[in-house]
Amino acid sequence: MPSELRFAAMPPLALYIHLPWCVRKCPYCDFNSHLAPESKLREVGVPLLSEIQRVDIDPSSAGEQGFAESLPLDLQRRYLNALIADLDQQLPKIWGRKLYSIFIGGGTPSLFAPELIDELLGAVRARLGMPQSGEITMEANPGTFEQARFEGFRKAGVNRLSIGVQSFSDSHLKALGRVHNRGQALAAVRSAVALFDEVNIDLMYALPHQNVEQALADVAQAVALNSTHLSLYQLTMEPNTLFAAKPPPLPDDDTLIDIEEAVHKAAKEAGFEQYEISAFAKPGHRCQHNLNYWGFGDYLGLGAGAHAKISYPNRIERETRHRKPMAYMEEMEGAAQPLEVRTLAVKELPFEFMLNALRLIDGVPESWFVERCGRPLSDLQKPLKQALTKGLIETQPGLFKPTELGFRFLNDLQEMFLAS
Repeated sequence: MPSELRFAAMPPLALYIHLPWCVRKCPYCDFNSHLAPESKLREVGVPLLSEIQRVDIDPSSAGEQGFAESLPLDLQRRYLNALIADLDQQLPKIWGRKLYSIFIGGGTPSLFAPELIDELLGAVRARLGMPQSGEITMEANPGTFEQARFEGFRKAGVNRLSIGVQSFSDSHLKALGRVHNRGQALAAVRSAVALFDEVNIDLMYALPHQNVEQALADVAQAVALNSTHLSLYQLTMEPNTLFAAKPPPLPDDDTLIDIEEAVHKAAKEAGFEQYEISAFAKPGHRCQHNLNYWGFGDYLGLGAGAHAKISYPNRIERETRHRKPMAYMEEMEGAAQPLEVRTLAVKELPFEFMLNALRLIDGVPESWFVERCGRPLSDLQKPLKQALTKGLIETQPGLFKPTELGFRFLNDLQEMFLAS
């Protein structure tokens, strides 16, 4: 039976590696993260803001040693071996394909020893070569900062550090349940900027009791530190988090809009180009790994709970790994593949593609749908016509790009491409 998909070539292929442990589970976080076995900061488990704000030891005095040593070295080694076994099992799927970028996320990857990150990246390079874009990103938490540690990650080959600052205000950090304080955030970013070619700062806005001036102060501080990239996220109440069960007092809708407009404007005036809904970069410093996601490229996923999207000549598959680190390691040690695999139906592809592509401020070439979904543009004609009629998408030939109205109602625009 002939395939319903037609690929002239495979999409770019990136690699995501998930390191799942944290020294403390943040009350807003819905990522697959788990408390480090020997963490001195207990996981927040009581849905009261007063409990969120109480830290069992003072982060300013805990230091790197208390946090880094919360993840035993033998556990790190065992997990590293599982990652490499996982990678070896995936290689037959992508023979002959070149790696575009690498992203090590979490959890808190900076809990891992630099020498093990070096070994991990060495194993990847031996099997897949250096990434074509040259970009190797790693996430880091200011609470696990130490100069020698950051130097070790740089020597291992990491050249882009993404630091989860969230805020430079001690009171807002406390309200968010973060393990670091302003001083640690400043020290971590300054060290990163001195060591790494690319540095991203994650900031959240619309925080509990936050006003416009406070949000702008965070952006101004990030700009002053000379990072190359800013990720500006609105704090949202995600299902199955502590904040969802007991929401903190957030700014009202009018204040939220004022804050968002102000921080976006401030970032742009400081020379950062907005190229995606929440991503701002200095010219020439856009995150290549995330651009591959948004452009519906392929990516391998290694580690507990990691997701993957892989194209084959006749299908596109999504994979999900076991979320629990211990179960993941046990299954990899048994040479089992702890995967859930799902083949995307042809009727799902318009939504899957547009869910990502329409987030890009500059739009994407319409040819990418043909190239990366293996389907003709005629699959999109009905929803495109509807979006054009409502003024939600630009009329530029050869380009899919939301209008200003389309970005304002992006969820509605994306949903137009759902299979009826």
